[in-house]
Amino acid sequence: MKSLQKSGGIAALYLAVAYLIGMVLFLVVLDYPSITDPAQKVALLVEKQMVIFSTNLLMYVFFGAFLIVLSLALYDRLKSGAPALMQVATALGIIWAGSLIASGMVANAGIAPVVALYATDPAQAALTWQAIETVAGGLGNANGEILGGLWALLVSLAALRAGGLPKGLNILGLWVGAVGILSLIPGLTEAMTGIFGLSQIIWFVGLGIVLLRSKPGRTA
Repeated sequence: MKSLQKSGGIAALYLAVAYLIGMVLFLVVLDYPSITDPAQKVALLVEKQMVIFSTNLLMYVFFGAFLIVLSLALYDRLKSGAPALMQVATALGIIWAGSLIASGMVANAGIAPVVALYATDPAQAALTWQAIETVAGGLGNANGEILGGLWALLVSLAALRAGGLPKGLNILGLWVGAVGILSLIPGLTEAMTGIFGLSQIIWFVGLGIVLLRSKPGRTA
C-alpha cells in the first residue's frame, strides 16, 4: 500500500507538470488556438510534426497512463471510508485515462500519413487532418471535461466522507469537478476548460504532496 501511495504521489505531480509543459507548448510554441484555417493547421503540422507528436505523448498518452496509477492509489486510500463512491470514481478515472490515451494515439497515428499526403495534395491533407483532429478531440474531451470533472468531484466527496485527504484539498477538488461539468455548456466550454486545467494543476500538486508525505489515517 505504501509503495502504491508513493507511486500515486509521483503520478499526481507528473500530471501537474505535464499540464504546465503542455500548455506552454500548445499556447506559446505552437500558438495552436489562434489557427483556425485547416490549411494553416496542416502546414503547421508538417513544419512542427515532432513537437506536436511529443505534445500528444506528454498530454494524452503518458498523462492517461499516470492517471490510472493515481486513480488506483486514491481508490486504495479512500475505499474503506466510501467504497461505493470510490468504485464509481475509479471507473470514471480509468475511462477518462483510456479516452485520453486513445486521443493521443489517434492524433499521432495520423501525423505521418497526412504529412506524406501534403507533399502531393495539400488540400486533401488539410481535410484528412481535420477529420482526424475531430475524432481525437472528441476522445480527448475537447467538447467539455465531463469525465475529469466527475472523477474529481466524486473523489473529493469520497475524501470528505472518509477523511483520507485534507479538507481544503477536497474543497478545491469539488471546485475542479464543478468547473469540469460546467464546461459542457455551449459558450462556456473554452473558458471553463481553461479554469479546469489551471485549478486541476493545483489540485494535482496538492494530491502529490499529500500522497508522498502522509499516511491515510493522518490527513482527516
